[in-house]
Amino acid sequence: MQQEQAATIDLDLESQFCFALYSTTLALGKLYAPVLAGLGLTYPQYLVMLVLWQEDGLTVRALGEQLHLNSGTLTPMLKRMEQAGLVRRCRDKKDERLVRTELTQAGRNLRPHAVGIPCAVAAATSLPVDRLVQLKGELEGIRQALEADAVGAD
Repeated sequence: MQQEQAATIDLDLESQFCFALYSTTLALGKLYAPVLAGLGLTYPQYLVMLVLWQEDGLTVRALGEQLHLNSGTLTPMLKRMEQAGLVRRCRDKKDERLVRTELTQAGRNLRPHAVGIPCAVAAATSLPVDRLVQLKGELEGIRQALEADAVGAD
């Protein structure tokens, strides 16, 4: 009887760590959506822009590594961003096997309009900045452990 009760508790949706992350991610998406819509960006596109605003001209592979996205997910998104005039993809002049992603002037011009987004999101959490920094570090540690476990399972 106790094993059945423990198994029921273990399968209770509200006790699942993965669901807490998932539902929090959904809530963040709802917060970001209207702000990013004003910039003409989806959330994944915003992440691409954050990386390129920090280091323009990355290869698609390097961009994917920073975002933890594979090229099958990233390439169609970059194509849409290119059609929107935010980025351009071009072959590397030294090694044509590599494709680089560069911001256009329109992509660079979006940066000043996005400056307030991180503070607005932080404020919406009602948590002090030092606690958010701590949580971010803990989540990164969890991600690294999960990635290492996935590699070990291969």
